[in-house]
Amino acid sequence: MTPMMKGDKFRFTTSDDNTLLKQVQGTHLPDGRVIEVKPLIHIVEGIFKLADPSIGAISDLVILETRASLEALEDKTYQTDSLGMLEVLAYIIDRISCEITCKCSGGGDAHVTALSILNMVSSYSWDAKLALALSAFAVTYGEFWLVAQSYTTNQLAKAVAILKQLPEILEHTHVLKPQFDAIKNLVRAMVDVSKCIVQFNELPSQYITAENDALYSASAHIPVAVYWTIRSILACASQLTGLTLFGREHMVSTTEAWELSSLAHKLSNMHSHLLSLLENCHKYIHEKKYLEALHNLKTLFEMSHIDNMRILRALIYPKDDLLPLVDGATKTRVNLEVLRRKMVLLLISDLDISQEEVIILEQLYSEARQHQTRHESQYEVVWLPIVDPNMPWTDNKQKQFQSLQSAMPWYTVYHPSLIDRAVIQFIKEEWQFGKKPILVVLDPHGKVVCPNALHMMWIWGSLAYPFSTAREEALWREETWRLELLVDGLDPVILNWMAEGRYICLYGGEDMDWIRKFTTATNAVAKTAGIPLGMVYVGKSNPKDRVRRNNDTIASENLSHIWQDLTSIWYFWVRLESMWYSKVQLGRNAETDHVMQEIMRMLTYDSSEGGWAVFARGSAEMASAKGAIFLTCMQEYNTVWKDQVEPKGFMPAMRDHLGQLHTPHHCNRLVLPGTAGKIPERIICSECGRVMEKFLMYRCCDE
Repeated sequence: MTPMMKGDKFRFTTSDDNTLLKQVQGTHLPDGRVIEVKPLIHIVEGIFKLADPSIGAISDLVILETRASLEALEDKTYQTDSLGMLEVLAYIIDRISCEITCKCSGGGDAHVTALSILNMVSSYSWDAKLALALSAFAVTYGEFWLVAQSYTTNQLAKAVAILKQLPEILEHTHVLKPQFDAIKNLVRAMVDVSKCIVQFNELPSQYITAENDALYSASAHIPVAVYWTIRSILACASQLTGLTLFGREHMVSTTEAWELSSLAHKLSNMHSHLLSLLENCHKYIHEKKYLEALHNLKTLFEMSHIDNMRILRALIYPKDDLLPLVDGATKTRVNLEVLRRKMVLLLISDLDISQEEVIILEQLYSEARQHQTRHESQYEVVWLPIVDPNMPWTDNKQKQFQSLQSAMPWYTVYHPSLIDRAVIQFIKEEWQFGKKPILVVLDPHGKVVCPNALHMMWIWGSLAYPFSTAREEALWREETWRLELLVDGLDPVILNWMAEGRYICLYGGEDMDWIRKFTTATNAVAKTAGIPLGMVYVGKSNPKDRVRRNNDTIASENLSHIWQDLTSIWYFWVRLESMWYSKVQLGRNAETDHVMQEIMRMLTYDSSEGGWAVFARGSAEMASAKGAIFLTCMQEYNTVWKDQVEPKGFMPAMRDHLGQLHTPHHCNRLVLPGTAGKIPERIICSECGRVMEKFLMYRCCDE
C-alpha cells in the first residue's frame, strides 16, 4: 500500500477541457477581497530556492550562503509589510496544508482534492488562490528539506530526521536523484506559472481591459493553469509524503515518474502560452502609453508656459534621478536647469551627421561665443541624438556616438536611450525630421519659433538671430540674387577680387576634359577682351574622390583657383540647398520668386551631367549656363560676338549670345536631397518654364 493519490493518471483529454474549465470556474466566487500576492510568492520562491534538492555534504560554505539568503528574504519580507497579511492568511494556509497532507497520505483522488482546495479559496482571485496553495505546499516542502539540510549539524534536526528515516534516505541519494530532480523541475514550473499569472493581475486597467484579445484569451487559460498547478502541488506532496512514511522503500514507479514529467511538461507549455499572451498585453499597453505620451506631448506644445522647463523635460528626460546633459565645454554632466529661460536650439540628427556639418556648426557657434555680450550669442545648442529604439545598441554605435559627442562644444544628451520613443515620433511627425539634421528653435518659454533654423544658420550664421521665422522673412526681404549671397564668407580671395573689380567665374562639374577646354577658352577670351578675370572651381555637391582629383589636376596645370578644403565645396552647395528649403519653408515658389528661380537653376546644374558656369561682375551683373553652351559661347567669341562687347558691354554681350545658343530641346534634372520640410508638388523648369515631372530616387552618396 502506497500513499499515492488515486486518479494520478490524467483523467482529462483535450475533449474534456470545456468540462474541466466549467468545474474549475464553478469554484470561483470572488467577494472582492484583495491580498498582496507578490510578497507571498516571493517568500514561497525563497523557500523553494533555499530547499534546493541537490543532496550532498552540507558544507560550511553552503550553511553561510543559506544564512545570507534567509537574511535577505527576511529583510524583503519586513520591507513589504507582509507580516500582518501573513497573520490573516495563516489559517487558510494551514487548512490547505492539512488537506494536502491528509489526502496525500490517505490516497485521495487528485482531481477531487484539487477542486476541494479551490473551494477553500473560492473567495480569492486566481493569482491569490495559487499563492495560497503554493504557500501551503511550501510549508511541507520547506520542513522536509530543513531537516534534511540540518540533521548533520543540529541535534534536534537529527532526532527528527531519525524518526522520519531521512538519514537512511539521504544515504541513497544516487538512487533517489531522478525522483528529486523530477520534483525540482516540477516545482520550478509551478513557480513560473504562478509568477506569470500574478503579472496578469498587475496589468494597469487604465490601459487594458478584459475585452483585449490577449487578456480575454488569458482569462480562459488561467483557471485551468491554476488547476493543473494545484494538481502538480499534490503530485509533489505525494512523493514527499511517501518518502517520509515509507523511507527509501518508496521508490517512484514508472507511472509516477511519467506523471511528474508530464505535469512539468504540461505546466511548461501553459507557461509559454501565457507568456506569449502576456507579451501581447504588454505590447498593447506599451502602444497605448506611447500614444498617450505622444498626445500629451502635442498638447504640451499647444499650451503657454512661464519658462521652458516642462517642454525640455518632456523632450529630453522627465525625471530627477540623473543628470541628462553633458556640457560640451567641460565634458561634465549637468542638469536641465542650465537651460532654464534661455533660447534653446535643438540640434536633432541621427548618428550619421556628417563631419562637415559638425565642423561648420562648430565654427559658427564659436564665432558667436566670442562676443558673449552681443544678442546673437545669447542662445544654447543641445544635441538630441535620434536612433531607432527597435534596433540593437552595438559597441560600434556607442563608439560613433561618443566620437560625435566629444567633438561638440555645446550641450548634448548624455545617451540616446534617454529620449523616449514618443518624443522620437513627435519629432518626426511635427518637425518633419527624416535623415538630414534639423535645428528647432525654442524661445525662453519653450515655444517653437522656427521648426528648422539650420537653413538660416547655413546662409547667414549668427546674423539670423533670434532664428525665428519672422527673422528669416526679414533677411530674405533684404536679399537679391548676387555673388555675395552665393559665396558669403566662403573665400576671402573672391571678396578681394570683387573689391578689385574683377570679373568672377564660378564653375563646377566633374568632367575634367570639359574643365580643361572651358578654362583655357575663358582665359583666352579674358586676355583678348582685356578684362581682369578670377575663376574658381566649386566642384559638385557631396564632393568625393573625383572632385579631389579634379582639384589636384586644376592646381597642377594652373587652370584656375580652387578650394583645397573639400569642406568649403560642401558648404557652398549646402548653403544653396538651404536657400531652396528656406524659401520652401516660407511658402515661396520659383514661378514668382526670382531668387528662388536662380537657386533652382544652380541646383539643376549640379544635378545634371556635365559642367556649368556662372559669370558675375559686382552685385548686379550675372550670367549662367550649362557647360556645353558656355564652352561654345567662349569658343565663338572672336568669330561671333566680339564686336558686341564695345556697344553693349562684356556681360550683356555674353548674356545675349548665351541666350541665342540656348536650345528649346533640353532635359533638366533637379535632385533635392531628403531633408525636413515639404517638397513642392509643382516645380517649374528653370530653362523653359514648363512643369517638371517628378520622380522618386534613392541614392547612396558613396562613389
